[in-house]
Amino acid sequence: MNERRCVIIGGAEIRNYERIRSSLRADDYLIFCDSGLKHREGLQAEPSLIVGDFDSYQNPHSDVETIVLPCEKDDTDTVYAVKEGLKRGFEDFLLLGVTGGRMDHTLGNIYILEFLDEAGKKAVIADDYSEMQLVSGETEFIAYGSCAFFSLLNITGTAKEITVTGAKYCLQNAEITSGYQYGVSNEVAPGKTAAVSVKNGKLLLIKVFREACA
Repeated sequence: MNERRCVIIGGAEIRNYERIRSSLRADDYLIFCDSGLKHREGLQAEPSLIVGDFDSYQNPHSDVETIVLPCEKDDTDTVYAVKEGLKRGFEDFLLLGVTGGRMDHTLGNIYILEFLDEAGKKAVIADDYSEMQLVSGETEFIAYGSCAFFSLLNITGTAKEITVTGAKYCLQNAEITSGYQYGVSNEVAPGKTAAVSVKNGKLLLIKVFREACA
């Protein structure tokens, strides 16, 4: 088990570098994927490992450990980086620069949360506007003032026995199916801490930050 966190940086756009930088830790293990290397300066961070087929960014040929992938493969560079992080024993993952732009890549990367959850690992995706994670088994807490809105989306089928407390819209023993997504744009009640739990199935929790609403 590796107690450090594995941070994977993809090539999707990052505008608010200051906010994204604030999520980094000094001891993070940073895997830069191909064109994710363009974010080095903005993030003020250097790679621990570089992974990619370098079809969208030039191989820097640096002293940093680099895994060169074939252009034709089943795994995207990001998925390969996640699997490499698992091989190296990481339990906690943060993914940056993996949402926005191409919808196919964005959706594929969101499902990495499901892949890591199935492996029993913790994982969060952060971008300019939000943070995403799966609610699966353990109760997740959302403090008042930590986000403007939060949404609960079903991306794996049917989620049952859902409980939401401390929020503007509370739920008790509820069900959300993938065909009817009514858990969008909830709010933490003033002065409260919202609690979200799912006893049967999983939900994608998206915390939306205030600057996204401007």
